[in-house]
Amino acid sequence: MTTPAWWLLCLPLIAGAFLPLQAGINGQLAKQVSSVLAAALISFAVGSVALLALVMSQREMPGLAALKGLTWWHWSGGLLGAFFITTAAFAGPRIGAMLFMALVLAGQLAMAMTLDHFGWAGFKEAPATLGKIAGLLLILAGVWMIRRF
Repeated sequence: MTTPAWWLLCLPLIAGAFLPLQAGINGQLAKQVSSVLAAALISFAVGSVALLALVMSQREMPGLAALKGLTWWHWSGGLLGAFFITTAAFAGPRIGAMLFMALVLAGQLAMAMTLDHFGWAGFKEAPATLGKIAGLLLILAGVWMIRRF
């Protein structure tokens, strides 16, 4: 296995750093428009326009045949994104950025371990080990400590 380029490691780090900022922005947006769902819609609309511009500029628009070949679960990513954005706009401002992100991280890692263990959703199969489970339990202990103290 080759070592990934440094910038490939930086991208997820930066994307992760943006998650609490995005949650805060969407929480303030929800407050301003008096609706969590409208804030999520606005957020998705802005993101969709930006992605449409990028796809069009790169001339990467999929054909009708490619779209017809998709199954129901290929479409579910957008629903999961909508759930996350709505949850962030609603829960983030109420529980704080630190606790919100600690819970998000715990949920992400639990799902990631499950996906890797079973090789679901196109991920390479990598069995759950005692070390991985212990690491996840330590994250959950961190959530408890953030909430408690």
